[in-house]
Amino acid sequence: MAVVITLATMVLLALIVLVVSAPLREAAARRAGGGEPERGAGDAARAADACAHERERLEAARESKYREIRDAELDYRTGKLSEGDYRELDAELRAEALAILDALEAGGATPRDASAGRSRSRRTKRRRRPSSG
Repeated sequence: MAVVITLATMVLLALIVLVVSAPLREAAARRAGGGEPERGAGDAARAADACAHERERLEAARESKYREIRDAELDYRTGKLSEGDYRELDAELRAEALAILDALEAGGATPRDASAGRSRSRRTKRRRRPSSG
């Protein structure tokens, strides 16, 4: 009787492990690509992944920069920053935010590259400042 209980427990444990690990195994199979991709397709997939990763990084940097701008404005309003210091810091932060936005518009290029490569129409177009709310 003890042998039957032990075997039933082992089978039940194996089923639990299979059910719990299914999402992990599916993710690993998706990462592996399910087979041997063509040489060019693998390079294209890696480039697309790198582009998506760069875009995510830039979007996080944009949100962080907006937060910095709001924090600087709050510090100025509460008297922690003088007007001159605030204006200097605000101009610097907004310039960095514009470089990030330009990089996002350029399709994931680095902020330095995007700000150097602004088109003529972009230079004449006035950019809306991020809200401070």
